[in-house]
Amino acid sequence: MSAVHITKENFNTEVLQSDRPVLLDFWASWCGPCRMVSPVVDEIANERSDILVGKVNVDEQRELAAQFGVMSIPTLVVLKNGQEVQRSVGARPKSQILAML
Repeated sequence: MSAVHITKENFNTEVLQSDRPVLLDFWASWCGPCRMVSPVVDEIANERSDILVGKVNVDEQRELAAQFGVMSIPTLVVLKNGQEVQRSVGARPKSQILAML
């Protein structure tokens, strides 16, 4: 399963109502570390059907970035039952991202 593009329009249905844990990747196209993390996040999305992986472009979705208090990118947030349970800021190797889940 590939990563889902998350917007304020689909946030409630895709993220808050998900019956699976959710990994959100807050990113921007101009961010070097985001470009390093993005293929890893995509790989996780394709390998793990037990989680929902969503990508939030902070330039396009400023309200969502503000809602989550994202000050630096990349920021990875794990939600379970609509509640944040883990967060990491900055580029991380795949093993550390998987450990968050």
